[in-house]
Amino acid sequence: PEKEEAVKPEVEARRPKSPLSGVKITILYDNYASAEGTVADWGFSCLVEGAGETILFDTGSQPEILLGNAEKLKVDLGKVDRIVISHGHGDHTGGLFTVLEKTRGIPVYVPQSFSYRFVRRVERAGGVAVPVSDPVEILPGVRLTGEMGDEILEQSMILETKAGLVVITGCSHPGIERIVRRAREIAGGGSIYLVLGGFHLMRHSTEQLEAILQEFEKAGVLNCAPTHCTGDAAIAFFGKAYGEHFVRAGTGRILRVPLSE
Repeated sequence: PEKEEAVKPEVEARRPKSPLSGVKITILYDNYASAEGTVADWGFSCLVEGAGETILFDTGSQPEILLGNAEKLKVDLGKVDRIVISHGHGDHTGGLFTVLEKTRGIPVYVPQSFSYRFVRRVERAGGVAVPVSDPVEILPGVRLTGEMGDEILEQSMILETKAGLVVITGCSHPGIERIVRRAREIAGGGSIYLVLGGFHLMRHSTEQLEAILQEFEKAGVLNCAPTHCTGDAAIAFFGKAYGEHFVRAGTGRILRVPLSE
Protein backbone atom coordinates (compact mmCIF):
# COMPACT_ATOMS: atom_id res chain seq x y z
CA PRO A 1 0.00 0.00 0.00
CA GLU A 2 1.14 3.56 -0.70
CA LYS A 3 2.65 5.53 2.15
CA GLU A 4 -0.02 7.61 3.81
CA GLU A 5 0.69 11.32 4.01
CA ALA A 6 0.50 13.15 7.31
CA VAL A 7 -3.04 14.25 8.03
CA LYS A 8 -3.51 18.01 8.16
CA PRO A 9 -5.03 19.46 11.35
CA GLU A 10 -8.16 20.68 9.57
CA VAL A 11 -8.70 17.20 8.14
CA GLU A 12 -8.20 15.63 11.55
CA ALA A 13 -10.86 17.98 12.90
CA ARG A 14 -13.37 16.60 10.39
CA ARG A 15 -13.05 13.09 11.77
CA PRO A 16 -15.68 11.98 14.28
CA LYS A 17 -14.42 12.11 17.87
CA SER A 18 -15.75 8.58 18.38
CA PRO A 19 -15.72 6.36 15.25
CA LEU A 20 -18.83 4.28 14.78
CA SER A 21 -18.98 0.88 16.44
CA GLY A 22 -21.54 -1.88 16.09
CA VAL A 23 -22.53 -0.94 12.53
CA LYS A 24 -25.05 -3.33 10.99
CA ILE A 25 -25.78 -3.41 7.25
CA THR A 26 -28.76 -5.43 5.98
CA ILE A 27 -29.10 -5.93 2.22
CA LEU A 28 -32.77 -5.60 1.32
CA TYR A 29 -32.58 -5.58 -2.48
CA ASP A 30 -30.03 -7.15 -4.79
CA ASN A 31 -29.59 -9.16 -7.97
CA TYR A 32 -28.67 -12.15 -5.85
CA ALA A 33 -30.50 -13.84 -2.96
CA SER A 34 -28.67 -14.81 0.20
CA ALA A 35 -31.38 -15.52 2.79
CA GLU A 36 -34.02 -18.15 2.09
CA GLY A 37 -37.41 -16.65 1.33
CA THR A 38 -36.07 -13.34 0.03
CA VAL A 39 -36.48 -12.38 -3.62
CA ALA A 40 -33.63 -11.37 -5.91
CA ASP A 41 -34.21 -8.70 -8.55
CA TRP A 42 -32.15 -6.19 -10.50
CA GLY A 43 -31.50 -3.29 -8.12
CA PHE A 44 -29.93 -2.43 -4.82
CA SER A 45 -30.93 -1.28 -1.34
CA CYS A 46 -29.44 -1.68 2.10
CA LEU A 47 -30.29 -0.61 5.64
CA VAL A 48 -27.56 0.86 7.84
CA GLU A 49 -27.92 0.81 11.63
CA GLY A 50 -25.49 1.84 14.34
CA ALA A 51 -24.96 5.50 13.46
CA GLY A 52 -27.51 6.81 15.94
CA GLU A 53 -30.23 6.80 13.29
CA THR A 54 -31.41 4.24 10.75
CA ILE A 55 -30.38 5.01 7.16
CA LEU A 56 -31.85 3.46 4.02
CA PHE A 57 -29.39 3.58 1.12
CA ASP A 58 -31.26 3.29 -2.20
CA THR A 59 -34.62 1.57 -2.57
CA GLY A 60 -34.39 -1.06 -5.31
CA SER A 61 -36.67 -1.40 -8.34
CA GLN A 62 -40.02 -2.90 -7.36
CA PRO A 63 -41.77 -1.62 -4.21
CA GLU A 64 -43.48 -4.95 -3.56
CA ILE A 65 -40.15 -6.81 -3.61
CA LEU A 66 -38.55 -4.28 -1.27
CA LEU A 67 -41.48 -4.52 1.13
CA GLY A 68 -41.59 -8.31 0.92
CA ASN A 69 -37.88 -8.71 1.62
CA ALA A 70 -38.08 -6.23 4.49
CA GLU A 71 -41.00 -8.14 6.01
CA LYS A 72 -39.17 -11.45 5.62
CA LEU A 73 -36.13 -9.98 7.36
CA LYS A 74 -38.26 -8.37 10.07
CA VAL A 75 -37.17 -4.88 9.05
CA ASP A 76 -39.64 -2.10 9.82
CA LEU A 77 -39.21 0.48 7.07
CA GLY A 78 -41.42 2.81 9.07
CA LYS A 79 -38.49 3.29 11.45
CA VAL A 80 -36.15 4.64 8.78
CA ASP A 81 -34.82 8.07 9.82
CA ARG A 82 -32.98 9.10 6.65
CA ILE A 83 -32.81 7.98 3.03
CA VAL A 84 -29.84 8.34 0.69
CA ILE A 85 -30.37 7.92 -3.05
CA SER A 86 -27.19 7.29 -5.02
CA HIS A 87 -28.47 8.26 -8.47
CA GLY A 88 -31.61 8.58 -10.53
CA HIS A 89 -31.94 5.16 -12.17
CA GLY A 90 -35.14 3.28 -11.43
CA ASP A 91 -33.40 0.27 -9.92
CA HIS A 92 -32.34 2.53 -7.04
CA THR A 93 -35.37 4.80 -6.70
CA GLY A 94 -38.25 2.38 -7.36
CA GLY A 95 -39.27 1.82 -3.75
CA LEU A 96 -38.69 5.36 -2.50
CA PHE A 97 -42.22 6.69 -2.54
CA THR A 98 -43.63 3.54 -0.98
CA VAL A 99 -41.17 3.93 1.91
CA LEU A 100 -42.16 7.60 2.26
CA GLU A 101 -45.76 6.49 2.70
CA LYS A 102 -44.64 4.69 5.84
CA THR A 103 -42.31 7.36 7.21
CA ARG A 104 -43.21 11.02 6.79
CA GLY A 105 -41.04 14.07 7.15
CA ILE A 106 -37.63 12.40 6.90
CA PRO A 107 -34.71 13.80 4.86
CA VAL A 108 -34.05 12.26 1.45
CA TYR A 109 -30.55 13.03 0.18
CA VAL A 110 -30.46 13.16 -3.62
CA PRO A 111 -27.81 14.34 -6.08
CA GLN A 112 -28.34 18.01 -6.87
CA SER A 113 -28.68 17.13 -10.55
CA PHE A 114 -32.04 15.46 -9.86
CA SER A 115 -34.91 17.12 -11.70
CA TYR A 116 -37.17 19.65 -10.03
CA ARG A 117 -40.05 17.31 -10.85
CA PHE A 118 -38.46 14.46 -8.84
CA VAL A 119 -37.71 16.75 -5.90
CA ARG A 120 -41.28 18.03 -5.89
CA ARG A 121 -42.56 14.46 -5.95
CA VAL A 122 -40.46 13.68 -2.86
CA GLU A 123 -41.92 16.72 -1.13
CA ARG A 124 -45.48 15.79 -2.08
CA ALA A 125 -44.89 12.29 -0.71
CA GLY A 126 -44.03 13.81 2.66
CA GLY A 127 -40.24 13.62 2.46
CA VAL A 128 -37.78 16.48 2.81
CA ALA A 129 -35.59 16.55 -0.29
CA VAL A 130 -31.97 17.51 0.42
CA PRO A 131 -30.01 18.12 -2.81
CA VAL A 132 -26.32 17.23 -2.46
CA SER A 133 -23.54 18.51 -4.68
CA ASP A 134 -20.43 18.54 -2.47
CA PRO A 135 -19.22 16.16 0.23
CA VAL A 136 -21.34 16.48 3.37
CA GLU A 137 -21.61 14.90 6.80
CA ILE A 138 -25.23 13.86 7.44
CA LEU A 139 -24.58 12.30 10.86
CA PRO A 140 -21.46 12.02 13.00
CA GLY A 141 -19.31 9.48 11.20
CA VAL A 142 -21.58 9.30 8.13
CA ARG A 143 -20.63 11.25 5.01
CA LEU A 144 -21.71 11.47 1.40
CA THR A 145 -19.16 11.90 -1.39
CA GLY A 146 -21.32 14.46 -3.17
CA GLU A 147 -21.94 14.22 -6.89
CA MET A 148 -19.28 12.44 -8.89
CA GLY A 149 -19.04 11.55 -12.56
CA ASP A 150 -19.72 13.11 -15.93
CA GLU A 151 -22.76 11.79 -17.79
CA ILE A 152 -24.36 9.98 -14.84
CA LEU A 153 -23.87 11.88 -11.59
CA GLU A 154 -23.81 9.69 -8.50
CA GLN A 155 -23.04 9.88 -4.81
CA SER A 156 -21.79 7.20 -2.43
CA MET A 157 -21.84 6.88 1.36
CA ILE A 158 -18.89 6.67 3.75
CA LEU A 159 -19.09 5.26 7.28
CA GLU A 160 -16.19 6.05 9.59
CA THR A 161 -15.99 3.02 11.88
CA LYS A 162 -13.51 1.79 14.45
CA ALA A 163 -12.45 -0.88 11.95
CA GLY A 164 -11.85 1.67 9.18
CA LEU A 165 -13.86 3.28 6.42
CA VAL A 166 -16.87 1.52 4.92
CA VAL A 167 -17.82 2.72 1.43
CA ILE A 168 -21.30 1.89 0.10
CA THR A 169 -21.99 2.44 -3.59
CA GLY A 170 -25.06 2.22 -5.80
CA CYS A 171 -23.73 1.55 -9.31
CA SER A 172 -20.30 3.24 -9.31
CA HIS A 173 -20.93 4.96 -12.64
CA PRO A 174 -18.10 7.43 -11.91
CA GLY A 175 -15.70 4.48 -11.50
CA ILE A 176 -15.34 2.42 -8.35
CA GLU A 177 -11.62 3.23 -8.12
CA ARG A 178 -12.38 6.98 -8.25
CA ILE A 179 -15.02 6.60 -5.55
CA VAL A 180 -12.59 4.75 -3.29
CA ARG A 181 -9.93 7.44 -3.73
CA ARG A 182 -12.46 10.20 -3.11
CA ALA A 183 -13.75 8.51 0.03
CA ARG A 184 -10.26 8.47 1.52
CA GLU A 185 -9.74 12.11 0.63
CA ILE A 186 -13.01 13.16 2.24
CA ALA A 187 -12.31 11.17 5.39
CA GLY A 188 -8.78 12.48 5.66
CA GLY A 189 -6.98 9.26 4.84
CA GLY A 190 -7.04 5.99 6.69
CA SER A 191 -7.65 2.46 5.49
CA ILE A 192 -10.83 1.28 3.81
CA TYR A 193 -12.21 -1.67 5.72
CA LEU A 194 -15.01 -2.58 3.31
CA VAL A 195 -16.35 -1.57 -0.10
CA LEU A 196 -19.92 -2.77 -0.72
CA GLY A 197 -22.34 -2.33 -3.61
CA GLY A 198 -22.56 -2.24 -7.37
CA PHE A 199 -19.21 -1.73 -9.13
CA HIS A 200 -20.57 -1.57 -12.73
CA LEU A 201 -17.83 -3.72 -14.29
CA MET A 202 -19.81 -6.00 -16.60
CA ARG A 203 -17.90 -4.99 -19.73
CA HIS A 204 -14.45 -4.67 -18.20
CA SER A 205 -11.56 -6.81 -19.40
CA THR A 206 -9.30 -8.78 -17.09
CA GLU A 207 -6.61 -6.14 -17.59
CA GLN A 208 -9.02 -3.40 -16.52
CA LEU A 209 -10.08 -5.39 -13.47
CA GLU A 210 -6.43 -5.92 -12.51
CA ALA A 211 -5.84 -2.16 -12.73
CA ILE A 212 -8.80 -1.54 -10.39
CA LEU A 213 -7.47 -4.18 -8.01
CA GLN A 214 -4.16 -2.32 -7.89
CA GLU A 215 -6.03 0.88 -7.00
CA PHE A 216 -7.85 -1.01 -4.23
CA GLU A 217 -4.53 -2.23 -2.88
CA LYS A 218 -3.12 1.31 -2.91
CA ALA A 219 -6.17 2.52 -0.98
CA GLY A 220 -5.81 -0.29 1.55
CA VAL A 221 -9.18 -1.91 0.78
CA LEU A 222 -9.25 -4.88 3.17
CA ASN A 223 -12.65 -6.43 2.41
CA CYS A 224 -14.58 -6.39 -0.85
CA ALA A 225 -18.30 -7.04 -1.40
CA PRO A 226 -19.14 -6.43 -5.09
CA THR A 227 -22.73 -7.12 -6.14
CA HIS A 228 -25.72 -5.82 -8.16
CA CYS A 229 -24.36 -4.46 -11.48
CA THR A 230 -20.77 -5.60 -10.94
CA GLY A 231 -21.18 -8.58 -13.28
CA ASP A 232 -20.64 -12.28 -12.58
CA ALA A 233 -17.16 -12.40 -14.14
CA ALA A 234 -15.97 -9.36 -12.17
CA ILE A 235 -17.46 -10.74 -8.94
CA ALA A 236 -15.59 -14.00 -9.53
CA PHE A 237 -12.40 -12.01 -10.21
CA PHE A 238 -12.62 -10.17 -6.89
CA GLY A 239 -13.60 -13.37 -5.14
CA LYS A 240 -10.37 -15.01 -6.25
CA ALA A 241 -8.27 -11.91 -5.57
CA TYR A 242 -9.62 -11.28 -2.06
CA GLY A 243 -10.02 -14.87 -0.90
CA GLU A 244 -11.15 -14.94 2.72
CA HIS A 245 -11.62 -11.16 2.57
CA PHE A 246 -14.21 -11.46 -0.20
CA VAL A 247 -17.70 -10.86 1.18
CA ARG A 248 -20.64 -12.36 -0.68
CA ALA A 249 -23.65 -10.07 -0.77
CA GLY A 250 -27.27 -10.78 -1.73
CA THR A 251 -30.72 -10.10 -0.27
CA GLY A 252 -30.93 -10.93 3.40
CA ARG A 253 -27.19 -10.76 3.94
CA ILE A 254 -26.37 -9.04 7.23
CA LEU A 255 -22.90 -7.53 7.63
CA ARG A 256 -21.67 -6.42 11.03
CA VAL A 257 -18.61 -4.20 11.16
CA PRO A 258 -16.09 -5.46 12.08
CA LEU A 259 -17.00 -8.55 10.08
CA SER A 260 -15.59 -10.94 12.67
CA GLU A 261 -18.40 -10.02 15.09
